[in-house]
Amino acid sequence: MPDATRLGKQPLNQSHLPITQRRYPDITGTLLAFDFGEKRIGVAVGDTLLKLAHPLLTIEAEDNAAKFAQIESLLKEWQPALLVVGLPMSLDGEAHAMTALAQKFAQRLEGRFNLPVVMVDERLSSAEASQSLREAGIRGRAQKQMLDQVAAQTILQSYFDAYHARK
Repeated sequence: MPDATRLGKQPLNQSHLPITQRRYPDITGTLLAFDFGEKRIGVAVGDTLLKLAHPLLTIEAEDNAAKFAQIESLLKEWQPALLVVGLPMSLDGEAHAMTALAQKFAQRLEGRFNLPVVMVDERLSSAEASQSLREAGIRGRAQKQMLDQVAAQTILQSYFDAYHARK
């Protein structure tokens, strides 16, 4: 079997790389994206064929076991080929407390579900999501239920846009 690295392709197993540096440009199929938060996790879905992201739902659970049970249910339903997790950074590109928590979440997804995970810079994704909801006529408190899943949509769409640019 030819060595994928020699052929200019990245191997599927990239566990030797930090999770923030992994890329899987040849993966096709359904993708799920997560906008991680301590209280809520927004989830979006998309497909590599159309390269369009759609908000799916917001996970709100008190404990990690309940959150991961809901995620497991989603994975069984959607059968994703790749998981995308937003990487929160400050506007100047520096890491902060949520950066480490999101990385830990991404690593737990990978370890628990044995699926490839990539992280995508999510700077301003919540602001962009809020603006999109305002443009749709959803304002104020009405945004709360949908903001995280629309932020996940923004994260996944930015992954698709970057992926499409490489092809």
